[in-house]
Amino acid sequence: MKRNHPLDQIRNIGIMAHIDAGKTTTTERILYFTGLTHKIGEVHEGSAVMDWMTQEQERGITITSAATTCHWHDFKINIIDTPGHVDFTVEVERSLRILDGAIFLLDAKEGVEAQTEAVWHQAEHYNVPRLVFINKMDVIGADFNDSLESIRTRLKGNPIALQIPMGCEKDFEGVISLIDMKAYYNTGDNGEIITKSEIPEPYIQEAKDNRLKLLETLSEYDDEMMMLYLESELISEEIIVKTLRRLTLENILTPVLCGSAYKNKGVQLLLDSIINFLPSPMDRPVISGHQKDGEPSSRDADDQAPFSALIFKVMSDPYVGRLSYMRVYSGKISVGNALLNTTKGKKERLSKILQMHANNRTEIEEALTGDIVAVIGLKFSTTGDTLTDMNHPIIFEAIEFPEPVISRAVEPKTPGDFEKMEDALKRLTEEDPTLTTYNHPETGQKLISGMGELHLEVILDRLEREFNVKVNTGKPQVTYKETLQSSITVDYELNNQAGNQVLYAYVKLMIKPNARGQGHTFECTFKERNFPKAFIDATYFGIKQSLQSGFLGGYEVVDLHINILDLHMKDDVSTDIAFMTSASRCITKALKEGQSVLLEPIFNVDIHVSDSYIGDVIDDINKRNGNILDMKPSHTGNLVKASVPLSKLFGYATTLRSITHGHGYYSMMFSHYDETK
Repeated sequence: MKRNHPLDQIRNIGIMAHIDAGKTTTTERILYFTGLTHKIGEVHEGSAVMDWMTQEQERGITITSAATTCHWHDFKINIIDTPGHVDFTVEVERSLRILDGAIFLLDAKEGVEAQTEAVWHQAEHYNVPRLVFINKMDVIGADFNDSLESIRTRLKGNPIALQIPMGCEKDFEGVISLIDMKAYYNTGDNGEIITKSEIPEPYIQEAKDNRLKLLETLSEYDDEMMMLYLESELISEEIIVKTLRRLTLENILTPVLCGSAYKNKGVQLLLDSIINFLPSPMDRPVISGHQKDGEPSSRDADDQAPFSALIFKVMSDPYVGRLSYMRVYSGKISVGNALLNTTKGKKERLSKILQMHANNRTEIEEALTGDIVAVIGLKFSTTGDTLTDMNHPIIFEAIEFPEPVISRAVEPKTPGDFEKMEDALKRLTEEDPTLTTYNHPETGQKLISGMGELHLEVILDRLEREFNVKVNTGKPQVTYKETLQSSITVDYELNNQAGNQVLYAYVKLMIKPNARGQGHTFECTFKERNFPKAFIDATYFGIKQSLQSGFLGGYEVVDLHINILDLHMKDDVSTDIAFMTSASRCITKALKEGQSVLLEPIFNVDIHVSDSYIGDVIDDINKRNGNILDMKPSHTGNLVKASVPLSKLFGYATTLRSITHGHGYYSMMFSHYDETK
């Protein structure tokens, strides 16, 4: 198959932001202006193409990331529209893992918000170059400069304004480009006509001042620009764009644009900036991985290189079955080709390759380097798995996901639906790595665990609508953890007779708490020469198994340093099982005799409230065992930042509405685990 777009004319981007910043609205305008759709879908009407799930249309929010492909000026743009709600952060995490660039949207009234920070740090983790689009310049309280400053203060970013707005709120007319020093207006029924003109008199001095800042900033990081700037030479648009592109790709600067997607202003200029400043697959570092033996390996972004791809999402489709979304990093693949899942060591075969447009699809015969496609036919592959051709294996870094923090008990309303419910939950957990299910060790209840109340509400709704399984549910329960407060040394000698066999093992451990969030660390200072390695391995296995269920309620044990101090064996009566058992009982003994404590999830909460109700809001937070972290003025009156145990936040939305008579609102995101109060 002949490539329609050279690799340097492909852009794989994601659109990300806090909830209600306008991600889906912006994506809908991009689809319209690029000619992919002929009618603009609106989120508030439930007609947005990218919000195709029933739950999304009813709630007016994005729940699952949706992929599509459009074209702009001979460039191919693969877009993933991601959720902004903290409960669905997994969708952002796995999207950033496979994207080359990202657009961050800010609400011009609010600037950087809580989820913006979380997603920004995720992008930094994957070293993804990004643009910022300050949206909603037409709303009351919009402030371009405040939003720009919030990028510096809250994100510790290095923003560089490429545009300034002409007016704001109801007087927002258009934007001024600081690159070519022209004013841009959108006219026509849907803003499809772009008019370029000279800068109006009231904005000339402001534009000159901001262009000077632009050139000064570029000169700080580029020698050629510095020479031209110092010599007062005329600096061409081409040199500015070239320098900006390099500095953006190197994550030194973040270009900032502005507009109003809902009013169809500034979106075409955003598309131009995607082409000009965000990377192609060729601009990204070579994708690295390792061989089965751990030896480092890599793949070039080249159609002629061996095929390699990463599965970043799995979905159950009622019409075609299991859909696996993949990013092709090298080579090409055709329908019917045999593949190797190097993560699991399993052979796979593709039956169909699909180009996705939200929940619609077009069959294609081949996928090439840089493509983001969905495939049918994979039986074993799950999120984070690597696929390669049969003869050139490589394993890419897996995707890490946050742990669930809230649980609910579920049971089918009719006993005959039990297997149906189990099958549905299995398929949902394959789709969503932050959804887990397990049976409570004491009650035997089936528990589902997720990232928040809304996350579990959506799962329960999907059980009924998509899988026709009606369930009874218990109240939400917090997922606690357990750890030790102080160091303890314990030993256990197993000397039991099981039938005709005597089992013997002696294990001595020193256990101490690690820093919160550090996880477990292991050490073995026992150095007896010729001691069987199998018995040491069995001791480690017994330790790790017993840490999965603690003493105070069967919760997972976390953040311990465990040192194997001593091991004893006896010929003929010591076995792997004996050492596993002895090690496990050491852990149980330590948790019983040591100062074991429960940890609960703590959330950071941003509450927007007017002066009239701020005292009542703070009193309520104190009653919930929360801590006030900060208070500062905002466009809504005040922003109260607090940290509150999740167990005290159930039903908070209703309480806040009551306290503020419907005028307050909040957002929250997971912060850390801490001791229960």
